[in-house]
Amino acid sequence: MQNRLVEFFPLCFLNVPLFWPSESFCTVCCVSLGQLDMEGALTARDRVGIQDFVLLDETTEAAFLTNLRKRFCNDLIYTYVGTLLVSVNPYKELDIFNKKQMELYMGVNFFELPPHIYALADNAYHTMLTEFNNHFILISGESGAGKTEASKKILQYYAVSCPSTTLLNTVRDKMLKSNPVLEAFGNAKTLKNDNSSRFGKYMDIEFDSEGDAVGGHILNYLLEKSRVVHQNHGERNFHIFYQLVEGGEDSLVQQLGLERDCQHYNYLTQGQCAIVSSINDKNDWKTVRNALQVINNIYSVQHLFEIIASVLHLGNIRFDSDSKGHALLNNKAELRWLLGVDAYTLQEGLTYRKIEANKDEVLSPFTIDHAIYARDALAKAIYGQTFTWLVNRINESMENKDPSKKTVIGLLDIYGFEVFYVNSFEQFCINYCNEKLQQLFIQLTLKAEQEEYEAEDIEWEPVQFFNNKIICDLIEEKHRGIISILDEECLRPGEATDLTFLERLEDKMGNHPHFVTHKLADKTTRKTLERGDFRLLHYAGEVTYCVVGFLDKNNDLLYRNIKDLMCQSKNAIVRECFSTMDPDSRRRPETVVTQFKSSLLKLTEILMAKEAWYIRCLKSNESKQPGQFDEALIRHQVKYLGLMEHLRVRRAGFAYRRKYEVFLKRYKPLCPATWPHWRGVPADGVEVLVQHLGYLPNEYKMGRTKIFIRHPRTLYATEDAYERCKHELATRLQAKYKGYKAKGEFRKQKEAATKIETCWRGVQARKERERRAWAVKVIKKFIKGYMTRGQAKSTDNSEYLAFVRQSYLNRLKGNLPKNVLDKTTWLSPPAVLTETSEILRKLHYRLMVRKYVRGLTPQKKAQLQQKLVTSSMFRDKKDSYPQSVSQPFVDTRINEQDINIRVIQMIRNEHIKYSVPVIKYDRNGFKPRPRQFILTQTAAYMIEEAKIKQRVLYTSLKGISVSNLTDGMIILHITCEDPKQKGDLVIQCDHLFEFLTKLSVIAKKQNAVNVVKGSIKFEFQPGKEGSVDFSTGQEPMVYKANNGHLMVVRWVLKKRLFMF
Repeated sequence: MQNRLVEFFPLCFLNVPLFWPSESFCTVCCVSLGQLDMEGALTARDRVGIQDFVLLDETTEAAFLTNLRKRFCNDLIYTYVGTLLVSVNPYKELDIFNKKQMELYMGVNFFELPPHIYALADNAYHTMLTEFNNHFILISGESGAGKTEASKKILQYYAVSCPSTTLLNTVRDKMLKSNPVLEAFGNAKTLKNDNSSRFGKYMDIEFDSEGDAVGGHILNYLLEKSRVVHQNHGERNFHIFYQLVEGGEDSLVQQLGLERDCQHYNYLTQGQCAIVSSINDKNDWKTVRNALQVINNIYSVQHLFEIIASVLHLGNIRFDSDSKGHALLNNKAELRWLLGVDAYTLQEGLTYRKIEANKDEVLSPFTIDHAIYARDALAKAIYGQTFTWLVNRINESMENKDPSKKTVIGLLDIYGFEVFYVNSFEQFCINYCNEKLQQLFIQLTLKAEQEEYEAEDIEWEPVQFFNNKIICDLIEEKHRGIISILDEECLRPGEATDLTFLERLEDKMGNHPHFVTHKLADKTTRKTLERGDFRLLHYAGEVTYCVVGFLDKNNDLLYRNIKDLMCQSKNAIVRECFSTMDPDSRRRPETVVTQFKSSLLKLTEILMAKEAWYIRCLKSNESKQPGQFDEALIRHQVKYLGLMEHLRVRRAGFAYRRKYEVFLKRYKPLCPATWPHWRGVPADGVEVLVQHLGYLPNEYKMGRTKIFIRHPRTLYATEDAYERCKHELATRLQAKYKGYKAKGEFRKQKEAATKIETCWRGVQARKERERRAWAVKVIKKFIKGYMTRGQAKSTDNSEYLAFVRQSYLNRLKGNLPKNVLDKTTWLSPPAVLTETSEILRKLHYRLMVRKYVRGLTPQKKAQLQQKLVTSSMFRDKKDSYPQSVSQPFVDTRINEQDINIRVIQMIRNEHIKYSVPVIKYDRNGFKPRPRQFILTQTAAYMIEEAKIKQRVLYTSLKGISVSNLTDGMIILHITCEDPKQKGDLVIQCDHLFEFLTKLSVIAKKQNAVNVVKGSIKFEFQPGKEGSVDFSTGQEPMVYKANNGHLMVVRWVLKKRLFMF
């Protein structure tokens, strides 16, 4: 919050009381939330950036990104480009969306408060009421940038800020409830976003003349139906499938013939991530179940669930082939759960195609591939039609029945520009949509700028900008565009394939500057293109599309006999959806891209008839981590969202414009002629002010109601001068006012003091006499109680003893031991509280022990258990044990990748429990050799690089010997049944206690460890013994002594107390 307050500054300093102490001035400015504006924030521009990109000194991409980074690092996620709002997803909760913030932004001027989505929503609302015209808010950005959240915030704001009536509350509730329903049926996890909208949504909110919300209407665009039957790795199907399986009531799941395991369903497992940590399907199911009340029909909700379950069952249908290669169903049991249609007829529809010839019907059997296509086509058609039905039901529930004229605010939450590693038909449609919206965006922006200049009688200066009409024509031009060629290829007879479509594109568009393929490219570009790719140079950059699947996805055909069958379904929703598809029509249905083009043109017409407001959403990073600002990613989004283009349009003429009244009110202290009050017309006052400030004629223009300033540096200089002037004026005014106030206050106080003194002295004297009499009684009673404190409780000593108890308990409260090991700081009690003190002491220590035990994590508990084993073996036995107590044990000392792969393969059937580097001493000569020592479930291995030098079964380990000194020597005594078998092992390990603890626990040999003083004997072969001698010295060393023994010398540790 502190960083946000840096942006706040009073609109006019002189409008607030000036007698406050100067050190509280900044606090006062921050608290006066109603008097904050954009110009005031310029004083902190070097630290937290500028609120409006239009006021940047340089309109370069680098300056744009630098300003965006400054604001993001201070949790300022909103910035303006004129009236366009740029929003950066912070991937964390910010305390800027509560009801208090909503109330703060209600009814204020757009630039009066720091940038916020509430400011844009409020200004769109009040402009609509004032001008009684229609508006729309276009929310765009790539998946995961926060478009859906922005739409929710706007709806929540209108739900709180609009007048409250019974009708409004009903409409408001239905609008808010429609969100989780549409998210469940239209959103899914993708690689970039766990809650990605896979359809475009345009919602109209209808208001009456009083500003009450009285209705709503939703249009949906291009639902990604292919996701129903196929998901890429790391992605999921639509949320509703998982919510039903994971969260549905037991009775409902059983009634629908489902199992509570997403892995059971083919349509839910292709992405291999049915379970996602950030998504709680059970809780989301409860939200959706409650929100489905918006449909107002419990039977329709039940039918809706039956459809979702039927799609899952449909995906589990498998096909085998007979001897002729024809498709046969191999699991007919799933058919009985499918939509209340005849199972035999459905089986026939999935394995045969009905062909009509001369009024005769012939059944043509499918191959397995055709049968799978028919099954998937049916699943997509059912889900797509159901989604459209659901949107229509929501629209019916929010429909406004009053025929009187209404104004609307539209919310357009549309897919952002998409560039993936492999871009297909869906990305082509989405990017075509963005091209059209960018064209509309530039047209409306230029139109709004030109209208404002004309209204203010300012000469319009033509703006240079990139016109993407050439790209739109390349895609949509009649008979020549990509869409027309794609439709022709889908409709023409013969063997049309994706590659023939690509060849026709090459023939028709070979010379187009924004189109290239592998065949048309030069040698350098050809290396980046596959033979089945074509590349378009969009306004946002190059995108390479793979033509594989273009024709199938564009056709999206469903066989007629299956349509007829769906019209006979017992499920009312399915019957209604497929009955409207006109199954008797012999006309081929429109292709998907043609439908999308038509709906996009209708959307464009709708938007052109409304006033536009824009929100551009940006992702701060791909990993969804708070505080990370990925400049390369942000730069890419700034480019394809056209933000620099929009900034250049806004900055083409004048960077800053304000109404005369607002400008004069703020800056009038800078000119003696306008301070403290200007009595004339505001425009004349502004003219006098800017002349006094030395504005050059080419730096500003005077409009009819506003002043236009060309360069931001001119405004910066004015604001900096105002900042200096403000403090000088405040100091003088405060001094004068404080003097006047102090003199008047002094006179009043002097008169009052004279009257009060007489009465006060009498009252104080009487009180003092009473206090002294009371004190004498108390002191007497205390002395008498002290003298009789050792006697039985009586009236003389009861109060004294109570005082002693209370005093002791109060002192004890502030001096309680802090940990269970502190046995000395318990306060000595008085005789009367000896027994009580002992009880309290025991209770307190038990409480501390209980807290300590409850605070142990499983890892800490495991560590303590291992340390307990170590303590039982080495405490008070080995000198170096106290130093090891504070050292935590680790799971292993050698990573698995550091162990030779051949060794891992040889012991792959045994789970490696622990591994540690050791030095092994040869049995003859005691030559030290570095080795790896690995403990598995059944044996220990001595490893030299890729060789297993020795394998020791735990059953053959008869003992372990170590010295009582500080060395790391370990002797493993091994039972030798074969004379050729190797004998005992002599090793040195830097992690002796950890190693032996792990070994003793794994091998269950806690009692086999012996701590020996002096020498340790070992057998290096059966019947042949060796010896290791231990001594202390100034320097640690290990060598072979003259007597043939291995001599180990270690230093002596000074003894000190250890508590464990």
